Amino acid sequence: MKLATLNVLVAAIEEGSLRGAARRVGASQPAITKMVRELELELAAPLLLRTSRGVVPTAQGKVLYDRAVKVDRELTAAVDEINQIGGRMVGHLHVGAVPLAVMLLIPETLRTFGQEFPEVKLRVSEELYVAQLQKLRSGEVDITVGGIPDDLSTGEFYVEPLMQTSMVATVCKASPWLKARKLSDLQTARWVYTGPNSESGYAKLFFERHKLPAPAVGAVVNSTLALLALVSSGDYVALMPRQIAVHPVVAQFISIVDIEEKGYPLQVGAILRSDSAVSPVLRHLIAHLHRAAHQIERAQALPS
Repeated sequence: MKLATLNVLVAAIEEGSLRGAARRVGASQPAITKMVRELELELAAPLLLRTSRGVVPTAQGKVLYDRAVKVDRELTAAVDEINQIGGRMVGHLHVGAVPLAVMLLIPETLRTFGQEFPEVKLRVSEELYVAQLQKLRSGEVDITVGGIPDDLSTGEFYVEPLMQTSMVATVCKASPWLKARKLSDLQTARWVYTGPNSESGYAKLFFERHKLPAPAVGAVVNSTLALLALVSSGDYVALMPRQIAVHPVVAQFISIVDIEEKGYPLQVGAILRSDSAVSPVLRHLIAHLHRAAHQIERAQALPS
């Protein structure tokens, strides 16, 4: 089984057609078809299902595709790390970041890291914390930056604490919920949950921390833009990092509800797989994340 043949299979599945795979790898369609057939004969299993719209993987093809993608990722990482050990800082890093990190830490980190290592290509994906952990487990991302939960598996993950924040209750400027003085006053409000479903999210944890039943779910979102849009234009309540809520751009449209329970404390950190080797470039990225976090904390300490 050759890597070139595996790359053809990956291209066919991702492009959805043999013609698309041929364009991607720079070969003729008959040559691509022949390589796939030879691979199917070698494994004595069908790998692609031909349809009028193109090709889709069979169950066996999906198994081989998943493994082939991991192999390609590991080989690319190995080549990058060999170059880095030799002093040439090149390669690719895929950073998974939750909305909080995207708004607070990532911009400054990318600015300083990009200046020091212009030949390293960084990709940032903003998603929910749960989704990022799944991608970290599978190796799709090299590092995840976000809130560190109390139940995070220390055996599976290694954590670099970066900064502290507080998730505060926010509403639109004209919301009647601004009159609330206790968390219990917000019990009947429509809350925006940031999680994969209504059974998770910081809102639920915030209420549980104060021995209150979780509020009703008004909406479930998975992005910063959706969260800000709902809170700023509708009669919703949502938890948001204080640093984001007081940002001049955001503060034009939303307000923090002044309740006795000042917020849900959250530690933000960089999370890596415990069983993965930390490349030289990844170590430098973590250092730049620490630098960005220090700048934020220093700015908060300055008198307003």
